[in-house]
Amino acid sequence: MIELIPLLYILARGLQLLTTSTKSENVGGKARRDHLRLVLIGAQYAAKSSAGNTILGKNAFDVNNGGKRKIFCEISHSVVADRRLTVVDSPGWFRPLSLQDTSEMDKLEIESSMNLCSPGPHAVLLVIPVATAINPSYLRSVQEHMSLFRKEIWKHTVVLLTRGDWLGVKTVEERIESEEGLQWIMNKCENRYHVLNNKDRGDNSQVKELLEKIEEMCAGNENPYYEVDLSRATELEAKKEAGDKKARRIKKITGRQARVLKELYGDTRQSITDMKIVLVGQKCSGKSTAGNMILLNEKFNISFYISPLQKDVQDQRRTATCVKHEGQFDEVKVTVVETPGWFRDSTPPDWIKDEVSHSVSMCARGPHVFLLVVPVLRSFTEKDLQDLVEVLKCFTERVWRHCMVLFTWGDWINERPVEDYITREGRYIQELLEKCGNRYHVLNGFHFGDPVQVKELFQKIIDLVTQNKGRFATKGKQNKFQILPWQKGMIEEEWKRREQQLVERMMKALEKEPEEQTVPSVRIECSMDDRPDLSGDIASEIGTVSDFRNQRAHDQVSEWLMNSVRPPKISSGISSVCSSAAYMESFDEVPLIDKNKPTTSSFLEKSEVVSRQMSFFSNAAKMQRRASC
Repeated sequence: MIELIPLLYILARGLQLLTTSTKSENVGGKARRDHLRLVLIGAQYAAKSSAGNTILGKNAFDVNNGGKRKIFCEISHSVVADRRLTVVDSPGWFRPLSLQDTSEMDKLEIESSMNLCSPGPHAVLLVIPVATAINPSYLRSVQEHMSLFRKEIWKHTVVLLTRGDWLGVKTVEERIESEEGLQWIMNKCENRYHVLNNKDRGDNSQVKELLEKIEEMCAGNENPYYEVDLSRATELEAKKEAGDKKARRIKKITGRQARVLKELYGDTRQSITDMKIVLVGQKCSGKSTAGNMILLNEKFNISFYISPLQKDVQDQRRTATCVKHEGQFDEVKVTVVETPGWFRDSTPPDWIKDEVSHSVSMCARGPHVFLLVVPVLRSFTEKDLQDLVEVLKCFTERVWRHCMVLFTWGDWINERPVEDYITREGRYIQELLEKCGNRYHVLNGFHFGDPVQVKELFQKIIDLVTQNKGRFATKGKQNKFQILPWQKGMIEEEWKRREQQLVERMMKALEKEPEEQTVPSVRIECSMDDRPDLSGDIASEIGTVSDFRNQRAHDQVSEWLMNSVRPPKISSGISSVCSSAAYMESFDEVPLIDKNKPTTSSFLEKSEVVSRQMSFFSNAAKMQRRASC
């Protein structure tokens, strides 16, 4: 009996501490907490924000926000029914998507919602509209997104059925019994649910009843709240900070490269009067919408959802072909060819590759650009990259010089920089961008009809065409140089290749330019009239350069490149844009012309050196022309 006294004391003391820590009081036989922490979870358009406003009794969260989607978690506080409430509203996932298809950016934000109400929420409100059909794909989506959290999450989950006014004369029990999927969710939550009518904000009883159900659930759980994993919370926060840093870095690099290219080609930008564009991408990637936005007219047919039951490959083969529409933009004739898409969960069939190949012949003299359409509302996987590479394989590696990534569904990320998506999505989207020379653009469907974003796209296309010195053409349509036997010692193809290598090395070197260094406006003094072609699309009848003088010039260029741009001792750490970059820090350390100059040369000095090297190309070519005559 004496031995039981210490044990009873410990139990009594533990009960006292628990009562003190939870700060609850017993009213009418029920435990009422003076502070409840709630998190709203659910798919997009589930009315989470409206439910949060109804619970808080105020307009704390933006509803629709002018049609703009919530992209970050939001937190708000209020006092309701003598209780302090903390409510976290999380971004919704795209309803048809599985967890694997949801973008890493969205998964990171949804998972982080629990960490905003540390030490954890008393209740997770799984928001489902009453009228939503809980079919197998929707049920799978709920199951997989809830798996972002530990399995204990279901012990703290209440199903919140919104838009209760849609029930009409039916009871909520009849609605639950009508679908097996909804019954499965209810069983998982131990039959905890509540109906909320967001249109009847004046009915305080529905919120008070919800809070009482939550308190009853807390009392029945061993732990009254879902405890946040602090180590995981720290990891998520570190991921966010690292992603933000990389995103800012990418934006600086692309801006820096654009400025340098503008200086290189500022006076020689090609004038295009008939722009030809080819759209390539999967089904439901947003190709048709992008084509309509480019043409500022709804000419392409749009289908938002493709049912798995419609995957009749033979039927698709008979009906899916390239579609071409034309329009006018700022006195420029614009031709857009949309190639047929393929199902994401299958390999692109051969007839898709044939249609993509056929798209070139639908553009007289060849397209100016291939826009590779990638929707930002879903993940970009290794298979997605392989599929795009496969359908473009027939054009050889030359095609990538004429490619640009076009991000669609820009309204899904709202005003958030697309660089956030690029850095968080990982290596495969970054590899695609690298193959495309880090060229990309975002189209926001919310701004349909706005010519500004289309004009920016056209400017990027013109820059691409200027750098390539022309449009894409198949080998059968390429021009041939008329080279006489006595002219074989001087082939423009070699000079073109060297300049292309120099520009590419310079672009990659800019990725390691010191962060604090400013880039003044610099005019490159080399003669652009003598600049050889960059595109590599004009084939030579000779193939290689065997002339001794050209070989000597090639050796001089190679020696300069090896001395001026040395391999780095460590990697750049920015795999997000270009994993095979040449490096500006090493570039800074090596004097290119005068060994007596300081090693910390300015960007202006580097530009002058590049000018001399490019002038060397053109002057050498002129000297050899005179010698050959």
